[in-house]
Amino acid sequence: MDINIIVMVVYFVLMIAISYAFKKMGTGSASHYFRGGGRMLWWMVGATAFMAQFSAWTFTGAAGQAYRYGFTAIGVFAGNVIGYIVGWWWFATRFRQLRVDTPTQAISQRFGPKNEQFFTWILIPLSILNAGVWLNSLAVFASAVFKYDLTLTLWITGLVVLLISLLSGSWGVVASDFVQTLIVAIISVVCAAVALFKVGGPVKMVNDFPSGFFTGPDTGPHYILILIVCFAFFFVKQLQSFNNLQDSYRYLNAKDSANAKKAALFALFLMLFGTLIWFIPPWATAILYPDMAQSHPELGKNATDAAYLVFAERAMPEGTVGLLMAGLFAATMSSMDTALNRNSGIFVRSFWTPVVNRNEPKSEHYLLRVGQTACIVNGVLVILVAQYMQSLQELSLFDLMIQVGTLASAPIIVPLFFGMFIRKTPDWSAWGTVVFGLIVSYVITHWITVKDVSDALGLTLTNRELKDLSAVWNIFCHLVFTGGFFCLSTLFYREPGKARASVLATFFSNMETPVYADHEQDGFDRLQRSKIGKISLAMGLCMLLMILIPNPLWGRLLFLLSAAAIMLFGYVLWRSASSDSSTQGSNYVYRPEK
Repeated sequence: MDINIIVMVVYFVLMIAISYAFKKMGTGSASHYFRGGGRMLWWMVGATAFMAQFSAWTFTGAAGQAYRYGFTAIGVFAGNVIGYIVGWWWFATRFRQLRVDTPTQAISQRFGPKNEQFFTWILIPLSILNAGVWLNSLAVFASAVFKYDLTLTLWITGLVVLLISLLSGSWGVVASDFVQTLIVAIISVVCAAVALFKVGGPVKMVNDFPSGFFTGPDTGPHYILILIVCFAFFFVKQLQSFNNLQDSYRYLNAKDSANAKKAALFALFLMLFGTLIWFIPPWATAILYPDMAQSHPELGKNATDAAYLVFAERAMPEGTVGLLMAGLFAATMSSMDTALNRNSGIFVRSFWTPVVNRNEPKSEHYLLRVGQTACIVNGVLVILVAQYMQSLQELSLFDLMIQVGTLASAPIIVPLFFGMFIRKTPDWSAWGTVVFGLIVSYVITHWITVKDVSDALGLTLTNRELKDLSAVWNIFCHLVFTGGFFCLSTLFYREPGKARASVLATFFSNMETPVYADHEQDGFDRLQRSKIGKISLAMGLCMLLMILIPNPLWGRLLFLLSAAAIMLFGYVLWRSASSDSSTQGSNYVYRPEK
C-alpha cells in the first residue's frame, strides 16, 4: 500500500479515537453536546476558534492565489489577524457572557423570537453552503493526489467528519480541532523551512518571484492604490466576520470570561504565525517549479491550486504528501464538524424546542437525540452541496470563497455585528437589514457592477484589477448601504413593552457581567489536559514511525524532530494534570447558567 494512504488511514483512526475518548463528556447533556457545557480551557477554545477559519481552501485556493500573485494573497489572512485583535480586545468576553448554548438564542434575546426563527433558517443553509465549499476544496485536492473518483472522495471525507461530530458533539469537535492544530502547525513549519532553504532565503525568494512578488502579473498603473484599498476593506470585512452574534459560538465553550479572552489571544497568535509561513511553500513553488500547472492536468483551470501538493511531491521527503493530506483533512474537518455541531444546536434550541415542543418540555437525553439526528441530515446536505460545486469550475477556489463571503454572508453579518453596540433599534431591523442586504448583493452583481462603475469613471482596468475590485465593491456597498440601513433603523425605534424591555435589559446586562468557573471545573480541567496529553503522545509515536520510511537522512531528521516536538508537548500536558485521577467532570450533571 502507498505510504501516503497509510498515513491517511492512521490519521482517520486517530480522529475517530479522539471522538470516542470524549464521547462520555459530550453526551452527558444537550448543552455539553452543543458547546461543552461552557467548560473548556482557553487553549482548546482558541484552537477551535482558529481552526474554524481554516480549511483545505487555505492549502488549495489560497495557495493557488499565492502561486499566481505573490504577496497579495495574504490580504484575507492579515484581515483575520485584525479580527482576532478586536475579538481579544472587546468581543470574546462579551460573547461568553451571553450565557447561551447557541448564537440564535442570543439573537432571540437581542432582536426578538421572530428574528430567532428568521436567522435559524438562513444561518443553517448558509453554513451548509460554506461547508460545501470547504469539502469541495478538499475533494478536488485529494482526488488529484490519490487518483480516486471525486464523488467517492467527497462521500468518504464527509462521512468521516459526520461520524466525529456525531459521536461526541462539541467536546470531540474542539478536542480534534486542537490536535489538528498541532498537525497543521508541524506541516506548515517544516514545509516553510525547507522551502526557504531551497530558494536560498527570503530575500532571494522575493527577488526571484517570476511575476513581481508584491504585485503579481496583469497590473496597471492604478494597482498599488487598488492593493491598499483591497487590504483596508478586507480588514473591515474580517473584523465583522469574526465578531458578530453568528460567530459568537467560537467562545461559548470557554469555562469563563478570562478563558474566552485568552482563547482569542491564542487564536490571534496562531493566525499571525500562520499568515507569516503558510504561503512560503507556494511562493517557492512559483520559483522552483514554474511548470507545476502541468503536473496535475486533471484539475483543469484550477491546476495552480495544487501548488502545495507539487511542493510536497517534489521537494519534501517521502511520506510528506500523506502528512500534507492529513493537514488538509484536519483543516477541512475542523471547519465542517464545527458547522455541523453549531447547526445541530441551532435546530434544537431555536426551532425544535420553542416551536415543535413548545408545550411539551423534553429531557436533555431526548434533545440530545434530536440534535444528533439534525447533525446527520446536515452532514448529508453538505456532501450534496459539495458535489454541486463541481459544476462551478469556471471559478477558482479562491474566487468562489470570496464570492460566498462578500455576497451571501455579508448581509447577515451586518446586523449581528452592529447590534452588539447600537442598542436602540427596532426588532425588525435585523431581518429587514438582511433582506435589504440581499437586494444590494443582487443589484451590485447584475445591475451596477464594478465594471460599470469603472467605465462611468473613465478608468481602464485589467481583468485582475477588476476581479480584485469586485470583492472590494461588494464589501463597500454592504458597509455603506446595508450598514447604513441598519443604522437608519434607529430613527424608527420605539420603547418596547415591559416583557420585551426586560429581555433586552438582561441581554445587555449579561453581556457586561463576567462569568466565573464554579467548584466543579477542576475535574473538567484535569480531564482535558490528561486526554489531550495522551492523544498527543499517541500522535507523536505514530509520526515517529515515519523515520522508518526510506528517505535521505535530512528527511528522517525532519520526521524525528516533528515527532519529538509533539511528544514533548503531550507529555508536559499529561503531567500537568493532577495526580488525582478524579473523573468528576465526566459525571457532571448539566445545570443551566444563571
